[in-house]
Amino acid sequence: MITTWPAPGKLNLFLSITGRRPDGYHTLQTLFQFLTYGDTLTITPQAEDQIQLQTSLPGVPPEDNLIIKAARLLQQATDCRQGAVITLHKQLPLGSGLGGGSSNAATTLAALNQLWGCGLSSAELQQLGVILGADIPVFLYGQAAFAEGIGEQLQPAAPQELWYLVAYPEQAISTAQIFNHPHLQRATPPRTLKQCLTPPYSNDCEAIVKKCFPEVEAVINWLLHYAPARLTGTGSAAFAEFSNQIAAQQLLNKRPSGVRAFVARGVNRSPLQQALANHAKERQGGSWR
Repeated sequence: MITTWPAPGKLNLFLSITGRRPDGYHTLQTLFQFLTYGDTLTITPQAEDQIQLQTSLPGVPPEDNLIIKAARLLQQATDCRQGAVITLHKQLPLGSGLGGGSSNAATTLAALNQLWGCGLSSAELQQLGVILGADIPVFLYGQAAFAEGIGEQLQPAAPQELWYLVAYPEQAISTAQIFNHPHLQRATPPRTLKQCLTPPYSNDCEAIVKKCFPEVEAVINWLLHYAPARLTGTGSAAFAEFSNQIAAQQLLNKRPSGVRAFVARGVNRSPLQQALANHAKERQGGSWR
């Protein structure tokens, strides 16, 4: 049975770097919200235990692809001897800060957990996910969240579900490059949850990204002419806030040459959670096996 699963994008509505651990990881405070836009995974379970990914990504060797890593990690953790054929329909650009790779891994874990009948809870899947990346747990958590630690300590949040114009140049940015920059702000004082959830928001990585990548700075400056805007994560994408879809779409139609963009709504429940619920309901109803 061929099944289709969303791997939604995310925004960091704000991002504060509060310190750096001895192991090199940065501690942070951030607010995650999901987008109604993202990648899609098509998964066909197999009786044999091989994992086949039928989509390659430029510059990403198969052994480094988080989809394959996630599937194999789930097999190992549950002693599962089933496999899958997976096709990735890519929409989220690499190195954009929209969480594409992390979302792909989370969707792989959650979907195969259900398709293979592994029976792991959301919390157990999150524990597996953080092994592969700090952003993966929030996609498995499935709820907009205030995050601390390295991004894995999550509390539910309910930010306003606005419309966004997300724009980015033809530029992938490595998270490691930004986090290793000597001038990155690493000492923002931690704040209470109430303080963190009160706008206006900012991103501690934005100054470094703009300094190192003038094309990203140009995108942010263009957006700021029309609406509140800032960087998401450590990547190349920035977003502008709108109260309605029409206003965001109007600005999309004015984007400068060389700038890619899309309009999406921020949602507090991940589209993946709805897909998991729908598939579970269908399975219980006996409409597919």
